[in-house]
Amino acid sequence: MPIKRKSRGRSKGQKGRSDYVQCSMCGELVPRDKAKKVTRRISIVDPALANELRQKGAYLPSRIETKYYCISCAVHMGLVKVRSKEARKSRRWRR
Repeated sequence: MPIKRKSRGRSKGQKGRSDYVQCSMCGELVPRDKAKKVTRRISIVDPALANELRQKGAYLPSRIETKYYCISCAVHMGLVKVRSKEARKSRRWRR
């Protein structure tokens, strides 16, 4: 059976089996090395108040939120684009 990608869509190399994570959108269990990881910094303070506090020189903490998405949800959200066969061979493609 022909394969679409050399890595079969994973980044595990020769590690063997990898653990699973749950997709943040649909709940599907996806191997960690296949899932798309999105990390965002979220401010705890509301933006209007944050501007005032920054002007006063205050330190504003923020928490880091990490989400994992399966490939179908990542394509649906626009995190990953569908590429042609030639574009998949090129490593220069970036978002």
